Amino acid sequence: MTTRTELPEDHEKPAAGRRSWLRDHSELGVCALLLALGVLVLTDALTMDVDITQRGPVGPKTVPVVVGIGLLVIAALLAVDVLRGGRGEAEGGEDVDLSEPADWRTVLLLSGIFLGAAALIEPAGFPVAGALLFWGAAFALGSRRVDHDPLIAAVLSLITYVVFDKLLGVPLPGGPLMGVL
Repeated sequence: MTTRTELPEDHEKPAAGRRSWLRDHSELGVCALLLALGVLVLTDALTMDVDITQRGPVGPKTVPVVVGIGLLVIAALLAVDVLRGGRGEAEGGEDVDLSEPADWRTVLLLSGIFLGAAALIEPAGFPVAGALLFWGAAFALGSRRVDHDPLIAAVLSLITYVVFDKLLGVPLPGGPLMGVL
């Protein structure tokens, strides 16, 4: 005769076994992500309208199709490796103490700085938004050199703007400095 206390134990064992199997094969989540990205890239590439821009056998669809197929192949190879018992190795060179909690203050500061730079890039221009981004990231990561950091951030942002906008031809918003630069 079974009692009420024996039933949950019998039903918990398969669930615990399932959780243990999923924990042992957690890399399958990466496989699923790679598979989804590959399908997304291939779908976008194959539905791309390229009649106007096609000028030869290799067109704008070629690279996205190759990348999408590569993602699907890597997802399949990784899934096979994980199901055969392969496991990812922990990085020996990481200087991370996993027993310490996450530094949420830094994460939130960096997130706010990135969002602020994204909001400022159009009205203020890339040189100003980039300088604030570089300076804010340095501050969030621990630099307190108020005398050097803003100057370094401004120079780095201007160099980035000139390289991308002027040399590489990637149009970046100049903002109020458009006439000056």
